[in-house]
Amino acid sequence: MKLQKILSRFQKLHKREIDLSLDRIKSLCQKLGNPQDKMKTISVVGTNGKFSTIAVMHSILKEANIKCNVYTSPHILKINERFVFNSQELNDDELAELFEEVEKINNGETATIFEILTACFLYKAAQYPNNINLVESGLFHRFDATNVFKKNLASVCCAISSDHNDWLPENDRTIERIIFEKTSSFLNSNIIVAKQRNKETTECIKKTISTNQSNKYFFNEDFSFSNGENGFWYYEDKFGGLKLSAPNILGEFQLENISTAIATLRTLDLGINDSHIKNGITKIRSIARLQEIKSGKLKNLVKNNKLIVDGSHNEHGSEVLNEYLKSLNCKKHVIIGMMANKEHEKYISYFKDISSYTVIDIPNQLNAINGIDLKNKFNSLSNVKYQDSIEKAIRSIPLEEGDLIIITGSLYLAAEVLSLN
Repeated sequence: MKLQKILSRFQKLHKREIDLSLDRIKSLCQKLGNPQDKMKTISVVGTNGKFSTIAVMHSILKEANIKCNVYTSPHILKINERFVFNSQELNDDELAELFEEVEKINNGETATIFEILTACFLYKAAQYPNNINLVESGLFHRFDATNVFKKNLASVCCAISSDHNDWLPENDRTIERIIFEKTSSFLNSNIIVAKQRNKETTECIKKTISTNQSNKYFFNEDFSFSNGENGFWYYEDKFGGLKLSAPNILGEFQLENISTAIATLRTLDLGINDSHIKNGITKIRSIARLQEIKSGKLKNLVKNNKLIVDGSHNEHGSEVLNEYLKSLNCKKHVIIGMMANKEHEKYISYFKDISSYTVIDIPNQLNAINGIDLKNKFNSLSNVKYQDSIEKAIRSIPLEEGDLIIITGSLYLAAEVLSLN
């Protein structure tokens, strides 16, 4: 309750939830003693794969007994997930104490909720000057509150695709503009560029960062991976090759994120050895990214059938999700809810050979598209229906033995699913 009261006060500091500018966060950081200048940071930017790439690096660093702090957004079940120090989330009392301290220093000055939360993380992280900080960029990067560092260890560029276009000028909603927003302000250190959707995207990234003097590492040029047999796969870079066991997270696309994480940590010469990597990738903690629900209230409704929740919500996320679904030899049933500002038709266009679609409202989200309106957008699908709750949607599906239900379309929906379960 105390945390909610503080967060409510934070939300009143600015009339807009998002206001792309660095002026307010820089002013607040100055009041806080510029904590961002006292940190060892790996910045992670992109459209898809940021959280997973951070989760992999975190797991490998833990395996190597290297202390780290982690800042990601949005949270799924509770805001504490965003505030990880020495690999542990702050508890409610610790988080409230941190919030109140920063609130007092801020003294009522204007700031968006994301800006003040970011400032809270930076303020606390500066108390651990030897820790590695894994920091996920929010919307784009150029004017994002996480873009306040004067130096970092590395900038990681995950897969970039179209998303959040409504925050761009109406006449400039292109992938080139998105790439510029995400990569043009990379610091001069190390840049690791993950596998992209196509060659054109990679070439555009190269062009945008061409004058940046960083050491640059590109997928398929400086590091790569390939599938093996009997549950193994292979990673390779200038330091040599690794034969690795399958990770503990689903989806072949995760090998792309894992490879990017490995390339980053090996490039930085942090004392990571092969065993840290081999063990670390089998202990990755990932939530709402192709997460199988194995017990709980909703799992009981599907009995022995598989229930998976996935927070993908844009075109590229849908594409890689469906590559995974195509690899499964079973009937697939999709339950979907989305936010209003997404490209709904593009998202659904990647789904093939789906036995049924059930469209739902996302509970507690004013900016979600109404389920009936979403169903109307999917009118080209012959097997789509609407239900007004997650539970009703699950119960309405005539499951046969071996069927799979996947709930997808939004991280906010994933949060509701996991909370309800």
